[in-house]
This record gives sequence, structure tokens and C-alpha cells, in this order.
Amino acid sequence: MLQVSETLEAICLLSRQAGEAILQVYQGEQPLEAHIKADSSPVTAADLAAHRVIVDGLTLLTPDIPVLSEESPQEWEERCHWQRYWLVDPLDGTKEFLNRNGEFTVNIALIEQGIPVMGVVYAPVPDVLYAAENACAWKEIKGSRQVIKPKSAYPPKVVCSRSHRDEQLEQFLTSLGDYETTAVGSSLKFCLIAEGHAQIYPRFGPTCIWDTAAGHAVVLAVGLQVNNWDNIPLNYAPAHTFLNPGFYVSANPRNKLS
Repeated sequence: MLQVSETLEAICLLSRQAGEAILQVYQGEQPLEAHIKADSSPVTAADLAAHRVIVDGLTLLTPDIPVLSEESPQEWEERCHWQRYWLVDPLDGTKEFLNRNGEFTVNIALIEQGIPVMGVVYAPVPDVLYAAENACAWKEIKGSRQVIKPKSAYPPKVVCSRSHRDEQLEQFLTSLGDYETTAVGSSLKFCLIAEGHAQIYPRFGPTCIWDTAAGHAVVLAVGLQVNNWDNIPLNYAPAHTFLNPGFYVSANPRNKLS
């Protein structure tokens, strides 16, 4: 039987509440619209509604733990000494949201000493939730929870972004020899690796720390790593930049990666 902490149960509920706020916009009668932020990324009314739900909920749940959300990135001076904080993407996959393909998620992660020790990835449209803590990750569909685990395979299935393909990725795929690909948006890519439906997730293009932290927590809990291309794990200790380096996740042995 799964042993789930009260905090993680609360975060799962909070992610669902944020998902409901997103769906009110997604399923509404008004056309989906986005505004462009200063960093050139899109933001919608759904991003902001989910942000308010999550930040308000986390503030009540853990008032002593600061929150860093994509929609309220604090200045360096405020967060430089944080050892423990919540890292949130209220709506990961805004492009998928605008394209109405359902492949967007709510991401909430707890960071301790730069490591994501708890994470929830919730996809509101299919109503699928992934959660992780204490070296255990599980998937919930229609109220049923099942422990997940990765699976190696040759040829591997490579999960790629639906919105971001570049020359480096194409070169990497060529170097693999035999492989299959599947495309999916948002942090669901991490979850496909964690549950054994894919084996490799290579990323060369830009991502931000709130894009990856919750998915990172899920793959860590099943015994995998999210490493940069120098084989160093991604770290979420406060830094001047919110950008990640390129990275990969693999359920196959590293020596099988080119």
C-alpha cells in the first residue's frame, strides 16, 4: 500500500484545484488568448488563475517555505539564501494549451538544498496525475494509484518536444541508429520515461527551472537522473539565472547514449 505524506496529499489536491481553474478558461466560450511577457514567453488568463490558486494554497499550507512561480519570479536578492522552497509552473505547456491538444500540466516541486525531493505533475484534460516523494513515484487515473517504474529497451523510444525541434536534436537522433520517437508537450515527457513508456528524453533547447523541477522529482523517485550533457545532475539551488543547461534523461545505460 502506498504511504503518502499529508503534505504530498495536499499538493495533489492543490494541483487539481489549479487544474480546475485552468479548465474553466480552456473549456470556456471565449477564444484562448495569450499576452507576451518581457521574456517573450506567452501567458494566458489560465496561467494567472492557476498561479493564484497554487500560491495562496502553498502560503496557507507551509507559510514558512517561500514560493517561486513562473508568474512571480523573485529578484535574486530575495531568494539567494533559500535552502528550501516551492518551485511552481502553474501551466506548463502554454503553447499546447493554446493549440487545444490537452498536453499541458500543473507542476509543483519542493526543492531542498537544490534537489527536487517532492513533485506533482498533473494533466487536467486527461485527469492524470503523477506524484513523487521518498524514492517512490506513482500515477493516478480515475482515483486509482499505481506505482510506476522505468524500463530499458533497444531500440529505445525517444520522447521529444512537440513544440521544440532543433538541429542538435536531429543529429543526436541520427547518432542513435535504430530508435522510435514519440512527441508530447510539457513535463509529461519526464513522466513517460518514469513509467517505462519511453527510454530517452534529450533536450538541447532552452528550458527554465520551473519547467523541469516537478518532472525531475518524478524521475529521481524511480531511480533515474536528469543530467546535463557533461553528466552532471541539474541543480535548483538559487542562481542568478532561471535557465537550465541542455540535459538528458535515460532509462537505458549511459554508455548506450552517443
